[in-house]
Amino acid sequence: MSDVILSSPLFGVVLSCAAWCVGLWVQKKTRLVLFNPLIVAVAVVILILVLFRIPYSTYDRGGSLITLMLGPVTAVLALNIYEQRKLLGKYFLPVLTGCLAGSLTSVACALLLCKTLAVEESIAASLLPKSVTTAIAVAISESSGGIQSITVAAVIVAGLTGALFAPLFARMFRITDPVAEGVAIGACSHALGTAKALEIGELQGAMSSISICVCGIITSVLVLFFP
Repeated sequence: MSDVILSSPLFGVVLSCAAWCVGLWVQKKTRLVLFNPLIVAVAVVILILVLFRIPYSTYDRGGSLITLMLGPVTAVLALNIYEQRKLLGKYFLPVLTGCLAGSLTSVACALLLCKTLAVEESIAASLLPKSVTTAIAVAISESSGGIQSITVAAVIVAGLTGALFAPLFARMFRITDPVAEGVAIGACSHALGTAKALEIGELQGAMSSISICVCGIITSVLVLFFP
């Protein structure tokens, strides 16, 4: 019976969905950034695969079906820009300038670090889009010859770092303008940072949400010019 269940693609899909529900429950109960639903879900899936000695290839039969949704999810991000079009129009120049500076700095720093440590090209390609949302980052990574799993891990680390330290950095550098604060958080720590920006203020959250989409577009273009 267990062989029948494991051989079905539904196993990976159901396990992923169940792990995500557990992550949402944990985050709701704790309200801690470290217990982000995505991180908890990944930990739950890994734990189950290890405990029951289930090969990753078995899980991936269904898990890969979820990966197929990254394309549509990326396209849906355009809806966010449309819904925030009035706000984007009002702060168009600051948003564009901030997102361009943030994306360029992120890509350049990742490339410089990879060159300094002499890592493989596939690793470098995986790390370049670390500061954009997962759906876009994975697409950029795969098109550049990167490794999807490394890209996802890098995106999570970047998001958590931004979410944890954004308020501290804002105080350190005396950033009081809500637009600047929101753009900075969204440009460096995507969705995880945006969740924190929403806690700080409504305008910060809106600007961070816009920055996710704009930085995704800019980064997609920038990586074309970095070998």
